Amino acid sequence: MPSRTHFIMKAPAHLSRRQFLRRSGAVAGAALAAPLFIPVSALGRGALIAPSERVAMGFIGVGGQGSGHLLGGAWTYLAGGYTARKDVQVLAVCDTWRPRREQAKLRVNQHYTETYGAGKYQPCEAYVDFRDVLARPDIDAVLIATPAHWHATMAVMAVEAGKDVYCEKPSAVTVRESQAMLDAVRRYGRVYQAGTQQRSEYEGRFRIACELVRNGRIGKLKSIYAYREGGAIAWPTHFGPAQPIPPDLDWDLYLGPAPALPYDGNTGAHRFDIGELNWGQHHYDIVQWGAGTDATGPAELWIEEGKTAYRYPNGVEVYGRPHPDEKVGMDGGVSFVGTEGRITVDRGNLVSTPADIVREPIKPDDLHLYHADSHSGNFLECVRTRKKTICDADIAQHSATALLLGGVVKQLQRPLKWNPERMEFIGDDEANRLLSLSQRPPWRV
Repeated sequence: MPSRTHFIMKAPAHLSRRQFLRRSGAVAGAALAAPLFIPVSALGRGALIAPSERVAMGFIGVGGQGSGHLLGGAWTYLAGGYTARKDVQVLAVCDTWRPRREQAKLRVNQHYTETYGAGKYQPCEAYVDFRDVLARPDIDAVLIATPAHWHATMAVMAVEAGKDVYCEKPSAVTVRESQAMLDAVRRYGRVYQAGTQQRSEYEGRFRIACELVRNGRIGKLKSIYAYREGGAIAWPTHFGPAQPIPPDLDWDLYLGPAPALPYDGNTGAHRFDIGELNWGQHHYDIVQWGAGTDATGPAELWIEEGKTAYRYPNGVEVYGRPHPDEKVGMDGGVSFVGTEGRITVDRGNLVSTPADIVREPIKPDDLHLYHADSHSGNFLECVRTRKKTICDADIAQHSATALLLGGVVKQLQRPLKWNPERMEFIGDDEANRLLSLSQRPPWRV
C-alpha cells in the first residue's frame, strides 16, 4: 500500500483551527446548559428507553434523502424515520438551505413534544454549518446525506471529532478519498455504516442470493452483470448563466470542495457525475459481496458495448449492463452467472435459471453471511456495541473503489490494469492522476 501522508485533513474552511476550537467550546457550553431528557420513570412511561440508552444524533443534509432518514420515507423502512425510534435522540439538523433545516427542526420537535411532553426533552437545533454539529460533545453519531462531493470530507472530519458515521452512497467520489475515509475511521476507532442498505433490507433477498452463489449453487462463478456501469466525478468548468444567490442558501458552503462556480439556479445532487455514480455503489456492493471480493478489487478494466467492464484476479468478469436474458435486475440488481446456472436479484425479485436453485434453502453447515434485518438498526446496535457494521468502512472503501475505477476507464476510454493491493494503476501515470481530484482550498482530504 503506498504512503498515505497526503490524506491528512487540512484546517476547515471559513475558520482557522483556533477559531473552530473557540466556536466548538461555545457550542459545547450551550449544549451542556440545555435541559436533558428527563428519566423515563419521571415521565411515567416505562415502555420508553432510558435517556442513557439513546444514541444522540445529528443529521447533516436534510433534503430528500436526509429527510427520509430523519422523518421516514418509502425507502427508509421505518415509519417516522430515526426521529420515531425510541433508541435515538435527534439533537441537531443541518443544511445549507434554511427552509429545509428549519422545517426539519420543527417536525422533530413537534414529534418529541407529542411523545415526551412540552418542555420535557432536549430540543433539536438547526445549523447551517456542519462543523457546529461536529463540535457538540453531546452528539454520538451523525448521518451524512449531502451531495456526494461532500461525503468523504465530512466523514473524515466527523470521525476526527469523535462521531460515529452513517454516510450515504457513494462513500467517496475518488479512490484516494475512499482511502482517506478508511484511514480516518481506523485511526479514530469509530463506527461507520455505508448507506448501501441492500445488505440489510428487502427481506434478505440480496444476502440469500450472495449466500447461494458463495455456496456454489450455480457452480463456478464466471461472470456478473452489474446492471449499472461505474462512475465518478469530474468538475465542470462552468454552470449555466449566473443568477442571484437566494438569501436562504449558503452557496459557498454548498459547493465546499467543488470549484467556486457561480450559482445558476440548480443545486441538483448529480450535476458533477460521470457514469452511474448515484446508484452504482448499490450494485457494486452486491457484486463484491456475491463474488467474495469485499477485501479486494478488479485487476483489469475496459469499455465493452459502451459500458464499463472489469476482470477480477480470479477471472470473474463484471459487465456494467443488464443481463440480456433477464427482465428483472435494474432496481439495484445483479445477475450472477456460473457454470451450472444463473441467479438474478433486485429489490423485488430473486430468480434463478434453473428455477429450483433459489428454492433450496441454505443449510446449517453452509457459508452464512453477515445477517442484519435493518440497516439503521444495525448501525445503532454497532454504535452501542462497537462491533463492525454490515457495510463498514473496509467494505465501503472497496465497493466504492470498484465503482470509481469505472469512472476512470470511462474518461480514458482504453483498457487499464489495476493493482488492488497497491491501489494504483500499473504503469499508467495518466490513469493514476485520475484517482484524486483537486479540492477547493482549504477543504482537502
